[in-house]
Amino acid sequence: MTSSPTVIRARWRDVDLIVELVTATVTSTVVAAWLVPDERRRRDVLADVARLWVEHALLFGDAFLLAGGTAATVWFHHYRPIPAPVRYEQRLADACEGQVDRFLLLDRALATHRPVQPHNHLAFLAVPSGPGRADRAEAILAGSQRWMDTLGLPTYAETWTGAHRDLHLRHGYQERGEFPLGNGLLVHPTWRLSPFPSGRRNTGAGHWSSTRPARRARNDRLTGPVPR
Repeated sequence: MTSSPTVIRARWRDVDLIVELVTATVTSTVVAAWLVPDERRRRDVLADVARLWVEHALLFGDAFLLAGGTAATVWFHHYRPIPAPVRYEQRLADACEGQVDRFLLLDRALATHRPVQPHNHLAFLAVPSGPGRADRAEAILAGSQRWMDTLGLPTYAETWTGAHRDLHLRHGYQERGEFPLGNGLLVHPTWRLSPFPSGRRNTGAGHWSSTRPARRARNDRLTGPVPR
């Protein structure tokens, strides 16, 4: 029997790898082209911005890697309001060579529609193109979701494409409507209750199976919009 890939809780030493995975995943997207129209500069700008948020997540959240370093997730713990990264707007301006308006517009749009109650936010699902991409996406989401579930809070994620949204729905998320960005793109938020609402924690090491449970109860207790 083939074993499932292991998902490992990331450490500070993994920042460079996670930034590379995030950058490789987002650079070719429509959102990235809108944020950084100059294709020659796009990858470098996105890498610098990704570093800001990956480092911030290791202070105010968690990150996970698929064994072998071929996929990652980056999460924020929204137990209470999270401050922006230190000198965020100045560092963002430095990364973008002053062209920050679209990044700030994106930040405001995402923040406006984010749930106000405590939750864990999946900020980046980083799975670059290549062999087995769909399997890697399933594995990293399943493995990191298992750890997040033990914290006893709902999880929230924005999805950007139909395939991205369908992946989350297969893992027990439910759609929470949609909202537009300034470039005409639609963002589809998703929301998932923890199966352990008492907040039962795992006391073992940060290694988790990426196997998705054969059955998962649907999130039927939330039938209206997520409170803002």
